[in-house]
Amino acid sequence: MAASPSRPSSAPSATPPESLAGGAGVALVVGAPLAVAALFLAAAVSWGVMDHPLSSVVALAAAAVFVPMALMGGRWYRQLAVLRAVVEAVPDALAVAGADGRLLAANGAFTALANAADATRVVDILAHHCREGADTQRLRDLEEAVRRGEGGEAFVVVVDDASGQAGGVARPAPRLVVARPLAAAGQAGLSEWRVRSGGAIPVAGSHPWRELWDLAPLGVMLVDGAGTLLRVNLTLADWLGHTRDLLEDGSRHLRDLLATPPLGELFPGRLAGMAEVELAAARAAPLRASVLHVASSSGGSLIFLGDLTRETAREEELRRAEQRFQRFFQFAPTGFAFVDGEFRLAECNPTFLTMADLRLGDVQGEPIASLFQPEHRANLLARLGEVLEGRPPTGAGGGMGTPVEARLRGASGAVVHVYSRRFDGEGDGDRGLILHLVDMTAQKNLEAQFVQSQKMQAIGQLAGGVAHDFNNLLTAMIGFCDLLLLRHKPGDQSFSDIMQIKQNANRAANLVRQLLAFSRQQTLQPRVLSITDVLAELSNLLRRLIGENIELRMLHGRDTGLVRVDQGQLEQVIINLVVNARDAMPKGGRLTIVTGNLHTTEPIRHETEEMPPGDWVVVEVIDTGIGIPPENLQRIFEPFFSTKEVGSGTGLGLSTVYGIVRQTGGFVFVESKPGEGAKFSIHLPRLDEKALAQAAPAEESKDKAAADLTGMGTVLLVEDEDAVRVFGARALRNKGYTVLEARSGEEALDLLQGERGGDVDLIVTDVVMPQMDGPTMIEQVRRFRPDVKVIFISGYAEDRFRHSLKDGAVVDFLPKPFSLKQLAAKVKEVMEGAPRPGG
Repeated sequence: MAASPSRPSSAPSATPPESLAGGAGVALVVGAPLAVAALFLAAAVSWGVMDHPLSSVVALAAAAVFVPMALMGGRWYRQLAVLRAVVEAVPDALAVAGADGRLLAANGAFTALANAADATRVVDILAHHCREGADTQRLRDLEEAVRRGEGGEAFVVVVDDASGQAGGVARPAPRLVVARPLAAAGQAGLSEWRVRSGGAIPVAGSHPWRELWDLAPLGVMLVDGAGTLLRVNLTLADWLGHTRDLLEDGSRHLRDLLATPPLGELFPGRLAGMAEVELAAARAAPLRASVLHVASSSGGSLIFLGDLTRETAREEELRRAEQRFQRFFQFAPTGFAFVDGEFRLAECNPTFLTMADLRLGDVQGEPIASLFQPEHRANLLARLGEVLEGRPPTGAGGGMGTPVEARLRGASGAVVHVYSRRFDGEGDGDRGLILHLVDMTAQKNLEAQFVQSQKMQAIGQLAGGVAHDFNNLLTAMIGFCDLLLLRHKPGDQSFSDIMQIKQNANRAANLVRQLLAFSRQQTLQPRVLSITDVLAELSNLLRRLIGENIELRMLHGRDTGLVRVDQGQLEQVIINLVVNARDAMPKGGRLTIVTGNLHTTEPIRHETEEMPPGDWVVVEVIDTGIGIPPENLQRIFEPFFSTKEVGSGTGLGLSTVYGIVRQTGGFVFVESKPGEGAKFSIHLPRLDEKALAQAAPAEESKDKAAADLTGMGTVLLVEDEDAVRVFGARALRNKGYTVLEARSGEEALDLLQGERGGDVDLIVTDVVMPQMDGPTMIEQVRRFRPDVKVIFISGYAEDRFRHSLKDGAVVDFLPKPFSLKQLAAKVKEVMEGAPRPGG
């Protein structure tokens, strides 16, 4: 610290300076009018006691002058008292110096400085309190500027000697000294000296500058040239966790405030080159602060610091927000892409790249339309142009939220919905689009599968309806052929013609049976079977079917479970699959049939089918053929769909497989790729022990064909198809039965309630009839004839009408088309059987 300037030892004792608003000034300003008033008062008294004619006039005139002069003197005195109070209330030290620099007048604050300095010149008084010689030189330079009539200011650091005399530590304080010439009438060379910010000097009153200093949101400190801390504001003291008195005791250095001070000397100028510092706060973690500004002068340096705590928190929050955005952007299941005004890809997330099956480096900067298949580009660009220009999209359902459907160019060919939004940047031309791509491939596949399922169901209903009508026709054709064969024995020239008609009718019946199998409306005769045994019996037939250039392998699993199926239909399924595999291997190959068990605890979904959990017996037919194209996999089970040449097949083989397996309660799945063969997997429900125990008695009571088909009794035949009714009535009459005929359910009820109704032993009725169907009619008949026996005949499966019967009702069923022999055998079986509960 620089030594204070020495005081002149030979300086004369200074006389106390006059107050700027008192002493000689008051006597000079107020005393003049009062003196004049006193003279006129004396004149008035002296002239008033004389006997001169003019004495009274003179006395009155003197009295008249005395009164206003006395009033003027009192008013001036009061104004000067107010002026003195105002000057004394100024927080700055204020003084007036003469042309020689000597102190002429001062307020109380400056008088305290003058009394402590024991000097007469203003500059010497101030230099006495300065800590460094440089401050004294600045004061003398300021005095020279005042003499030149310029004035100015100087920044100095003073020491409060009063605190030092009291035994405390001398506290340095910054001071701004302002001097300016004073223009006074009759006096030249006067100057005003003002010492601002007199916080170190005890001055009465508040200090607004100090409040502003302390309330500033920045940390501010004043240090000298060596880096010693002189002053701090309350903000910085609060940051550091210390009191201001502790920081301003004169023993603190700039280095003491830094948690990690730099190596070497530390001075304010060096601190100016540091962007950030860590302050050694009185707490666990240092305080990060930014060096905002360092204002240096020869009297000291003001250092302004900014608190980075909030900024750090904002940076951390910004970093977390960026991380959150990156997570949303990177891991979103939706594709995001940023496109500039020229429709070129600027940026995208990994999901977008996965959809397009591309890398960012290959597509960044490329036209966005090039990433889509050519047929979708025009529509996409048109929509993007509308959104970029802010025009409402054209077309039905247009709107800013309406997506464009397009297919990406990648190998997967994903179908996406493209949502677009415009964003505007800071510049006029800085605009672009944000694209959101939603993968709709799975949904589109589900829609196609749903349409396919609906189509299969509609085709099945159509096939079932056609098959029902055909069954009625075929029943009549086969039945009348049987009636003709009763009269035309072998050797008759008409026998061969009748047999030809019957054989073609049977072929048509097989075709209709395949239609019913696809529509799952055929009648099955299920039995408990072993898949292994069925395949063993079929093995020789299958080898003859596939030919010598195809290798047949059968791999059977251990303990393959039993199933309850119609053996004939199961054999038809296997044969159809083997023939289909043979046709897929025209140049030879290998056909493998694998059996085994499958236990699942979760549903298995394959395309449009979902197989529930449970125990299944699996039969897999695997070939090494040409495979199935993906576009045909959805249609492979459709009836009449075939990829073979015209005349090479009916297209009902796989549809029959599908219908039989599904009607049995199983599932059939297909897996294939072009050139890699195909695998058809049949899953049939595996029987448990309880089901086997129930099925055994039924198998033992297998129906046996009766040798004698004649019989006795009354049969009511109810059939709306005339040809079928006529044939059935003639066939039963030929076997010895009395037959009553009815064209509808209503007519049958009338007949049963008539005179001959009580003679009816058996009712043979069609299931599907106009107005009143067979089950409804039988339900009404049971009310007054509960013991009557019933045989239902129908071209549909038995399951189609079972749900409409009353619980517990037991009836017999004969599927159409049937022959004369089948009809007579069924009627005799029921007539001779035990009575069935009517329910």
